[in-house]
Amino acid sequence: MNNQEPIRDARTLGLPKMLVLGLQHMFAMFGATILVPILVNSQVSASGEPIGMPLSIQTTLFFAGIGTLFFHLCSKLKVPAFLGSSFAFLGGFAAMGGMKEGIYAGMSQAEKLQYACGGIVAAGLLYLVLALLVKVVGVKKVMRFLPPVVTGPIIICIGLNLAPSAVNNAATCWPLALIALAVIIVFNIWGKGMLKIIPILLGVVVSYIAALIMNACGVTAADGSPLLNFAAVAQAGWVGLPPFQIAKFDLSAILVMAPIAIAAMMEHIGDMSAISATVGDNFLQDPGLHRTLIGDGIATSLSAMFGGPANTTYGENTGVLVLSRVYDPKVIRLAAIYAIVLGFIPKMAEVIGSMPAAIVGGVSFMLYGMISAIGVRNIVENKVDFTNSRNLIIAAVILVCGLGFSGGLTFQVGGAAVTLTSLAIAAIAGIVLNAILPGNDYEFGANQSGDQNRGIHP
Repeated sequence: MNNQEPIRDARTLGLPKMLVLGLQHMFAMFGATILVPILVNSQVSASGEPIGMPLSIQTTLFFAGIGTLFFHLCSKLKVPAFLGSSFAFLGGFAAMGGMKEGIYAGMSQAEKLQYACGGIVAAGLLYLVLALLVKVVGVKKVMRFLPPVVTGPIIICIGLNLAPSAVNNAATCWPLALIALAVIIVFNIWGKGMLKIIPILLGVVVSYIAALIMNACGVTAADGSPLLNFAAVAQAGWVGLPPFQIAKFDLSAILVMAPIAIAAMMEHIGDMSAISATVGDNFLQDPGLHRTLIGDGIATSLSAMFGGPANTTYGENTGVLVLSRVYDPKVIRLAAIYAIVLGFIPKMAEVIGSMPAAIVGGVSFMLYGMISAIGVRNIVENKVDFTNSRNLIIAAVILVCGLGFSGGLTFQVGGAAVTLTSLAIAAIAGIVLNAILPGNDYEFGANQSGDQNRGIHP
């Protein structure tokens, strides 16, 4: 593990190094952020019918950057979080893409996307409702429903839910993935100075060079396809506006998309706990959970209003914080600016998008594992007693729900299908069990360092 002293003001490193650190965060978020529009575009129904909608990579990148900057403004420039595109709404996009009833009969997939985005706008507004509740009753009372026995396993699930994607990506070319992983480990353990705090960026650069060499030597991915494909790069222009489109609103679309905010808000609270645990600052108290919720909600609604996906705080960048030990939010804001610029440079976006999936997998091996490790640390530092049957039951149910409902849980509301993600199910189950089971052995104030680690002071 990295034992260097954390850096809270990156200006001490100088501007050139800050720019490189921002680039590292940009690479960390890039793969997952552009994967959402790729998945939305390629979705098919159970019968094999194409139901994909033309969600734009350029628009996604632009609003990931804009949303991150809005989040930082709302959180008083204190929280080192990056907001990328949310995977929680993929089920909602699929449901909207397959709708053929009422006004959706014969509607183009492009117009369905506008209505789906309208539903996401409503979902973002639900964040503001929860933020108001937190502000009125106080974060301490709200967080009493989320003691370490609940938040710890949820954070663990966040990392473990992402783990299969890391393995699947790495499996496209294990040698390349292992190169990326090995470079990260070597520089994180034995690197000196600046090299020690940019292991992710070095892993990407070194493995990309290796991919160029391997591709030139005729090495292919596991499915026989080329490791690198620059066809999209050649076709893309150097400068171009993101294809914005205005959201449209319909009750059916809102009923499909808005309830997914329950999942996203639970993930937000888990991510804020994880970032608080990583940095050692009380972000749920200062700037306050209500402020981070407002920032996330506004970022989501703003993106969707102009044809982008929902945004969410990114665990990948939390993993970078753990490895680099640079906690300055200004570095994250540099990554946001890079994302905005890339939104106007299609060719550069495609160059970065050409990065082999195996490299993303190798990098993700480290980042996703770090997130789960933070959850374990959350449990250990708060001295959760697992000889207590109550705690054991709560943690067990959270872990099974978080990992077992891989496809989420879908039910009908007003004739529309609503899907809760596995993390939302796990969070709801943990909160309910913690509220109704007798024998709560956690007291706020008994372990002040543990409380602060979760972002709560008694």
